[in-house]
Order: sequence, then structure tokens, then C-alpha cells
Amino acid sequence: MIIITALETLNEDEDINRIWGNIKYNIQISAKESLGMHLWTQHKHWFDEACLGFLDQRKQAKMQWAQDPCQSNVDNLNSVKREVNRNFRNKKKEYLRAKVEEIEANNKIHYIRDLYRGINDFKKG
Repeated sequence: MIIITALETLNEDEDINRIWGNIKYNIQISAKESLGMHLWTQHKHWFDEACLGFLDQRKQAKMQWAQDPCQSNVDNLNSVKREVNRNFRNKKKEYLRAKVEEIEANNKIHYIRDLYRGINDFKKG
């Protein structure tokens, strides 16, 4: 209804991009009101605030490279990518090592249910 009404009242002197922007905005607002907002959850338990800082650092380097693609910015971007990937890899290793130790502890004290829950988490990813 909104789209048809907006298109019928279109004048030639109005900017079509502005009108389509208004239509898009109205559709998004009505969808949020009727359907609600779905928040995505992070399934990586090792991902924390430090990782967000690394992501921001990588994003800044990429933006700097996009604005000025000189060789020094390319080198900076590659070094930042390597550093961020190394930090992510180390964080994930720490998390998995702690998880394995927890599973081993459950095995030693005969908490069989928790042991199999941990094993199934590893199998399912």
C-alpha cells in the first residue's frame, strides 16, 4: 500500500532515489514492528572484547588501504592481518585447551554426563 501510494504521488521534479530511500525505510520500520528484531548470537565462546579490538584494528587498516592503496598501506594491512589471525588462533587454542582439561577432569571424577556433553560439543563443533 505504501509503495503504490508513494509511486502514484510521484512528481517529475522529485528525486527518485530519495523516494525509494523513504520507501525502504518505511518497509524496514514496519517489518521491525510486526516481526520483531532477531539478534544474532555469537557461537564462538572464545570470542571476547579483545577480539573485537583486533577486528576494529583490522578494519581500520583496511579502510586506510582502501583510501590510499600505496605499498606502505598494503604492507601495513598484511602485517595487521597476520597479527590478528595469530591472536585469534591463540585465543581459540587456549579455549580448546581449557575445554579439553575440563573434559579430562570430568572423566577423572566420574562425571560421565558432563564428559559426554563435552565430547558431543566437540563433535558438533
